Amino acid sequence: MTKPEKAARVAPSVLVGIGAFAAVGVYVLVSSIELGLWTSLGPGPGLFPFAMGAVLAAMAAVWLIQELRRPSETVEGVDRALVLAVVLSLTILAALMDLLGFQVSMFLFLVYHLKLRGRRTWLSSLITALAGSVGAFYAFNYGLNVTLPVSVFPLLNTIGL
Repeated sequence: MTKPEKAARVAPSVLVGIGAFAAVGVYVLVSSIELGLWTSLGPGPGLFPFAMGAVLAAMAAVWLIQELRRPSETVEGVDRALVLAVVLSLTILAALMDLLGFQVSMFLFLVYHLKLRGRRTWLSSLITALAGSVGAFYAFNYGLNVTLPVSVFPLLNTIGL
C-alpha cells in the first residue's frame, strides 16, 4: 500500500505577499476614483491609476489561484542582504533624483541592479538601463505630460538631462 502524498500548503509568507499586493491594488482603485476617472474633456487624472490598481488587484487574484492550485516552494528565511540592498538603493535613488535628475539617477539605479545585483553583461546592463531611464523619461514627460526632475547641474541640464 502506498503512502498518501502530503497535501501542499501555501506558505504564510506567500499569503502575506498576495495580501499586500491585493491591498495596494484596492487602495489605488479607491483613491483613484476620488481623483475622477473622466472629465468633460476626456480621461481624468484618476483613470491611469485606476487601471493600474485594477491590474495589481487582478495580478494578486491570479497569483492566489496559482498558489492554491500548486504552491510554490519557499525557502525558509529572508535574504536580508537583498532586502537591504533594494531598500538602500531606492533610498539613494530618491535622494539623488532632485540633484542628478530622473534620467541619470534612474540609469545608475538600473545599472546597479542589472550589472552588480543581477550579474548581467556590461553591454546588456548599459543598453537596458539607457533604454529604461531615457525611455521612461520621454514617455512620462512627453507622452503623459508628467514632469520628471531634471539635473540641477548646468552641464547636465544643457544636454537635456
